[in-house]
Amino acid sequence: MRQLFPILIFALLFTACEKPKETSSQLDEDTQSWWDITTTLSSDEMEGRDTGSPGYARAADVVAKAFAEAGLQPLGENGGWYQEVAMEETAIIQASVFAGDRELKFLHDIYAGATSVSESVEAPMIYCGYCDSASLGEVKNKLVICHGSQKEGLPSNEDRFKALSEAGALGMILIADPGYTIEPPRWPFAYSRSVRLAGSPSTPSSFLNFRLHADALGKLIEGSKQNATELIELGSQGKPLPTFEIPDSFKASFTKADRTLTSPNILARLEGTDPSLANQAIVLTAHLDGYGYGEPVDGDSLYNGTLDDAAYVALLVQLAKRQNGKGFKRPIIFAIVTGEEKGLLGSRYLVQNLPVAKESIAANINLDQLRPIFPLDLMTVHALDETTLGDDAAAVAASMQIRVQNDPEPSRNLIRRSDHWNFIQAGIPAINFVFGYEPGSESEKIYRQWYREGYHTPKDDLKQKIDWEAAAKFNTFFYGLVERVANSEIAPAWKPGSTLKPSVEK
Repeated sequence: MRQLFPILIFALLFTACEKPKETSSQLDEDTQSWWDITTTLSSDEMEGRDTGSPGYARAADVVAKAFAEAGLQPLGENGGWYQEVAMEETAIIQASVFAGDRELKFLHDIYAGATSVSESVEAPMIYCGYCDSASLGEVKNKLVICHGSQKEGLPSNEDRFKALSEAGALGMILIADPGYTIEPPRWPFAYSRSVRLAGSPSTPSSFLNFRLHADALGKLIEGSKQNATELIELGSQGKPLPTFEIPDSFKASFTKADRTLTSPNILARLEGTDPSLANQAIVLTAHLDGYGYGEPVDGDSLYNGTLDDAAYVALLVQLAKRQNGKGFKRPIIFAIVTGEEKGLLGSRYLVQNLPVAKESIAANINLDQLRPIFPLDLMTVHALDETTLGDDAAAVAASMQIRVQNDPEPSRNLIRRSDHWNFIQAGIPAINFVFGYEPGSESEKIYRQWYREGYHTPKDDLKQKIDWEAAAKFNTFFYGLVERVANSEIAPAWKPGSTLKPSVEK
């Protein structure tokens, strides 16, 4: 068990380092307490809580101390609060990318994952529109530029990969489609780092993968007599695109670095009060990790991760404080996980190395992807119709005049992009939430702008505007849902015909 830092923690817990002054007069006591914890966890002192970083360790110790003070029992290794997760990382620490004599700025104009490219690349290029198999020219041993449209009727990225691989292409340069407005491309990338659980395969793919900023297409195709702006406009609308050779070669070199690291999940238990339900624990999850320091945006290189996901780690801490050791009928396992931003690694490790028997876990309720920045009248519920958790969520929401819906934008694949997915894959009923909005509404406008400017950027910090009424409303919904599920006479279960329940549970 790693030692807590009592002096530092005391100072952090009781010093509102960056707390917005206007909140104190606006918030009820519970919401203010939640936001005070959020303020501590996403303050600059936590340095963005990057997986395996000193800032993450400080934040983890704050959470563990808060759990101890709230009367929870440690559920980590060796009687402690932590489940250490060993990981391996490959990072691109220096990059040089050229099309002919024109330089592309790495992370701004072009991006590649650290294990998706070789250290040196030199190859001819060809532009092939949407890269469906019918539109490919001679692509063997070439880098192929593809417009990454996600419009219905056009190839998916998997289709493009398959077509290009079978045709012998060296790799793909995928234009991030500015026409995909439901989740606009975000530039720059914070960094290029590939993190995996220790012992996982790390062999780089022989098929090279790059992502291109739409505004940088002109640098690649200069000399081809094609108009980059017109191509982007056509591609964003899903209109026919040409295939053409590019006179210049693509040249790139990458310097990589490998390292090992460990980062803990924080695990705690609130005992249940009904012995007959002792083997039906409800696991509550939120991820503590963020991006840490990365590529600067408007001069700011610290990615605080206030809403993603410090605020909802704070909500689990606040729930523990509210209960103050008083249990529900079922046990509650508080699981604050690491490595979510690196590929759901902490929750994957947790599900593979549960501190209790898998059969004694009844459900997972996950908190992520929540943006309290506009009124909460409609809520998207992932896996709404798959398990009885959806019925519970709908009932609690209805009592608060909140309507619920299935994901209206399944192409974003949000259901697979947070920690509940690892529980679902293991056959454990799970649920997750997103603030919803009506198409064309002011709420949608605010949401889209946040994903364009705030998501995974330094702007997700304590200075952003919060809808305090919506934030408090969701917190109340969450408290009610946990109470309903944990005290129900009937355990959560998969519904007949669920499309998500694994045919063979892992």
